[in-house]
Amino acid sequence: MIRETLNARRLLCPLPVIRTQDKIKQMQPGDQLEVICTDPGVMQDIPAWSRIHGHTVLETRSGDHEYVIVLEVGG
Repeated sequence: MIRETLNARRLLCPLPVIRTQDKIKQMQPGDQLEVICTDPGVMQDIPAWSRIHGHTVLETRSGDHEYVIVLEVGG
């Protein structure tokens, strides 16, 4: 299992979701991706996208105007 980080700071919707999608395409099932954003909309957008595409949200947190979502890549 690999854990990677995606810096999606200063990107507005839909770019954080698109960058997340592009990064996950390069990863293997079971890998984890930590996405760091400044757009609060990602707290709904990325989990919704993840459910549709079979990925699991492991953690969400926010603070200091940043929003972090950790995903596990599905098969």
